[in-house]
Amino acid sequence: MMKIDKVLKGVLEKIKLDEKELGKMNSGIKEFVSELEKKIRKNRIKADVFVGGSSGKGTVVRRKTQDIDVFVRFKNEKEISKLEKIIPGKKKKIHGSRDYFKSSYKKLNFEVVPVLKIKKPQEARNVTDLSYFHVSYINKKMKKRDLRDDVRLAKNFCYSSGCYGAESYIFGFSGYALELLIIYYKGFLNFIRIISKVKKQIIIDSEKYYKNKQDILTNLNEAKLSSPIVFIDPTFKERNILSSLSYETFLKFQEACKKFLKNPNEKFFFKQEINKKRFNLILKAKTNKQEGDIAGSKLWKFFSFLARELEKYFLIATKEFEYDIGKSALLYFKIKKKKRIIREGPLINDFKNVVRFKKKNKNVFVKNNRVYAKEKIPKIKEFLNSFKNKNKIVMKDMGISGLEF
Repeated sequence: MMKIDKVLKGVLEKIKLDEKELGKMNSGIKEFVSELEKKIRKNRIKADVFVGGSSGKGTVVRRKTQDIDVFVRFKNEKEISKLEKIIPGKKKKIHGSRDYFKSSYKKLNFEVVPVLKIKKPQEARNVTDLSYFHVSYINKKMKKRDLRDDVRLAKNFCYSSGCYGAESYIFGFSGYALELLIIYYKGFLNFIRIISKVKKQIIIDSEKYYKNKQDILTNLNEAKLSSPIVFIDPTFKERNILSSLSYETFLKFQEACKKFLKNPNEKFFFKQEINKKRFNLILKAKTNKQEGDIAGSKLWKFFSFLARELEKYFLIATKEFEYDIGKSALLYFKIKKKKRIIREGPLINDFKNVVRFKKKNKNVFVKNNRVYAKEKIPKIKEFLNSFKNKNKIVMKDMGISGLEF
């Protein structure tokens, strides 16, 4: 325990902003919001502004670049189209389920998100419409028991293990989900200790909206129940805030928890560079899609597709996908040629299909009244050249513009 406490204390000293840094950031946020509110009044727009994300909940951690979430709550959806002209700073539109904007203002990066001003979560037309309720709920809970440092630790631990973010190329923990888990388990250490021992699906209903677990399983649709952790949103009973968490990501996170508890070390809280020596095939995939979640998800889907194709001829010992931002990702594989591949053909009395099979395949032989073919296993460069030629249309449809060996 003493060693763990010392490690956690050391990590917090490195990831927590000091008073001067925090003061400077908060001053910039205040100025940005003030400018935004002035323009809202000037243009007679019926909307108000609130700060969300880590800044709005007081759980900011040190990053190379801070993205500050600012939400503009519109009274009606028609006025959302006016958002672009009132945002201060140098802005860029980001397409999504509802378009939002990135703005650079006095050395700070803002994400300005339009939402509807709703009275009840049931009125939400987009998941971002729930953000106001999320911020209010977390801040209310933190007043009763301040676990902000535990949230900071959880975020960095999750980020370093590649499990932070609900984006479709990560399938991990969102910031809001981590905040709720830390509150529910009453701290970071309790949380990772429990996760390290879990062997079956976790179901959590902290506000007790349902009678029991069976009631949850009966009332929520199947798509919302397929994740390793089902956590009923305390602000909206029909939502599982961890529905995007995959079992693969969960197991990766669980393994990191076990390793840290066995050997506490600060390295678990800081992103480590991938050791390229572990892999014998490294590829760079490029996309022409919008950077961020869209580019990341396209590149991830291509990575999964390529892995399935590789498995036809090679054994994959381990693989890694590395995407941060931009329009390219690195794909890492440790592969080994399969010893042999045997293709099964028709029975020998099926003359027509036996002839077709022989035309398509070489090294055909008969065994137990059926024809088979030994398939040649290509060298990796041969495979990749063939793969690119055969899948030109598929790659184009997936938004992949290049693949470098």
